[in-house]
Amino acid sequence: MTEPVSATTISATIPFDEDGVHHGHLVLPYSHDAAAYGAVMIPIAVVANGKGPTALLTGGNHGDEYQGPTSLIKLANTLNPADVTGRVIIVPCMNQPAFAAGTRTSPIDQGNLNRSFPGKADGTHTERIADYMTRHLLPLADVVLDIHDGGRTLDFIPMASSPVFSDPGVTADSKAAAEAFGAPFVTQLVELDTLGMWEFTAGESGRPFVNTEIGGTGGTRPDYVDITDTGIHNVLVHWGVLAAEPIATAPSQRIEIPEDGAYILSETDGLIEWLVPLRAAITPGQPIAVVHDPRRLGAPSVTYRSTVDGILAMRHHPGLVHMGDAIAMQALLQ
Repeated sequence: MTEPVSATTISATIPFDEDGVHHGHLVLPYSHDAAAYGAVMIPIAVVANGKGPTALLTGGNHGDEYQGPTSLIKLANTLNPADVTGRVIIVPCMNQPAFAAGTRTSPIDQGNLNRSFPGKADGTHTERIADYMTRHLLPLADVVLDIHDGGRTLDFIPMASSPVFSDPGVTADSKAAAEAFGAPFVTQLVELDTLGMWEFTAGESGRPFVNTEIGGTGGTRPDYVDITDTGIHNVLVHWGVLAAEPIATAPSQRIEIPEDGAYILSETDGLIEWLVPLRAAITPGQPIAVVHDPRRLGAPSVTYRSTVDGILAMRHHPGLVHMGDAIAMQALLQ
């Protein structure tokens, strides 16, 4: 067993510095009522072949998102070292406790992994996972891809994205990789709150980073899995890790998520009725959803209207919404 560095409660059951295919786990001790000497077992695969860049591929950052784990599990099970130049490290279900429970956050400590980076070696279980990813796996990587979708409560158009980092070169490299992914939509996110997010921990360390939001609703779709499979292939080719030709895709539509006014929040609890589908063209003032009060018949419903000239890029998925929920994300076409 080879550890890249020490000083962590997490141990790896596979080597990181040997050629070939290695499947194993990151083992995080977890003493609880059902197992005094228990452990969280986080699946990991390393596929390596000679010298070259290292790509770190992650999914399951939130436990109720399934597009990433589906495609990354398939990749880990099928990737041939002969097709690799360098190394691919695959962690399909980073937040394994949340993934096993089908929840966004961990049932162990209610931790949101994507708000816990860079983590703490002696912190909560979620913080320990973040710490291992930051201090032990990230230093091995040259580039990072993290696959997200909307989970059980959101539904996104299929898009690849890259954040804006303090280093213009890393920002440009990330943008080019997001475009190479080949999703139907591509954007360059400008996040208002970057505290604790994986993409900014990785990107600010100098590593190009690609993120995605591909569907959601707590499940998978054949067309979205195909987009994810194709995108992973294409970005690995773009990064020079995979010796293959990129898979042809239709040109991506570039969109902009405005810093102000992109999100529409519900001002009440109720049953949401959508008036437009996802991806629909919208104009300022156009009614896009109505929230009805199912508890008091005769009570007035609340109509929500778009505020931009663009498309509906994300919508709340369950039929019931609560005050403060983001029910829609709007995007501008570029």
